[in-house]
Amino acid sequence: MMQEATRLTPVNVLTGFLGSGKTTLLQRLLRSPGMARTAVLINEFGEVGLDHLLVQPMEEPVLLLDSGCICCTIRGDLSDALRGLLRRRDRTQIPAFDRVVIETTGLADPGPILYTLLSEPVIQHHFALGNVITTVDALNAELHLESNPEGIKQVAAADRLLITKTDLAQAAQVAAVRDVLSRVNPSAEVWDALHEPLDVDRLLEMTPGARERAFAPAGTQQSASGSYRAGLRPHSEQISSFSLILDQPLDWTAFGIWLSMLLNRHGNDVLRVKGILQVQGSEAPVFVNAVQHIVHPPQHLERWPGADQRSRIVFITRGMDHARVRRSLEAFCGSRVAELSVA
Repeated sequence: MMQEATRLTPVNVLTGFLGSGKTTLLQRLLRSPGMARTAVLINEFGEVGLDHLLVQPMEEPVLLLDSGCICCTIRGDLSDALRGLLRRRDRTQIPAFDRVVIETTGLADPGPILYTLLSEPVIQHHFALGNVITTVDALNAELHLESNPEGIKQVAAADRLLITKTDLAQAAQVAAVRDVLSRVNPSAEVWDALHEPLDVDRLLEMTPGARERAFAPAGTQQSASGSYRAGLRPHSEQISSFSLILDQPLDWTAFGIWLSMLLNRHGNDVLRVKGILQVQGSEAPVFVNAVQHIVHPPQHLERWPGADQRSRIVFITRGMDHARVRRSLEAFCGSRVAELSVA
C-alpha cells in the first residue's frame, strides 16, 4: 500500500565523491530563502566544514542559521539523529521544519542511508525519502568512476545528478561526463550546477512531475551534448544499464514477488531499478524504485507522462545477463517484454 507521503517529512540525501562539490552546493542552498524550515544533517566526518556559514561553532548540537535552516551534526547513527530532531521539534526546543537534507561523506555508500529511511519503524512513521542528489566532478569523474565503487553507487542511486566544476573543464570533457552519466543512470535528471538555475524546491522535492519527466518519451528530455567519449568508462566494464518495455498490464502481486526475489538473490549486483508501470486494475501508472536490496514504497502517479502507456523499467546492474532478467520477468509475471534496449 502506498504511504501517505503528504503527512511525512521528506528527507533528501546529498551525496557525491570526495571533492565533488557537495559542501559548495550546500553552501549555495543554505543562502536561499527556499531553505527556510529545513533541517540539515551534516556528517561530522565530512571533509570540509561549514563553520564559516554558521552563527556559532559546530560544537553545539543544533544551530539556527540566518536563513531559517536548522543545522546539526550526526554524532551517532542516522536514526538517532533523526529521532533527536523529532524530540526537539516536539518539545519546541527548535523551530518546526518541513524537510530534512542529509549531507553524506564523500566515501559514503548511499545504500545504508536509504535502508534506514525505508525500513526503520520509527523513522518510517515520521519521514519519507524525498530524493537522492549526487554531485559529480567534471574534472575527476573519469578517475572516480573507474577506481571507486562508491562513486558508481552514488551515481546509480541518484534521482538528480549535478555536474560541478564545469568552468574548469573543457567542453568536450563535460560532454563526456554527461554521456557516461546518462548511460550509467539514464532515468536521472542531469544538471550543470554552475550554469543552470538552482531552484531549491525543484532540486529537493521529488514530485510526481519529476518522476514523470524521468520517463518522458525519447527526445523530450535534455540529452547529453556531443559525442566525445575519450576513454571515459564506468568503474567496471560489467556495469551497464538496460530497459524493458512491456505491452500488457502487469499483475502487481506477481511483479512485486519477482522484484523481491531478484533483489534478494542479486541485490549486490542490481544497483538500481526504476520503473513506471501499467498494472492490472489501475488507470494511473505506478512508480517503482529500488536501490540494491532496498525497495522504496510504490507511488501512484496522477497521469502518464505521454501517450505511450506501456510499462518501462530501467535497470543498472553489474555483471548480469540482460536477456536472463527478461526471461525471468516474462516467466514469473506471464507478461511479454516487447523491447529490451541497452544504454
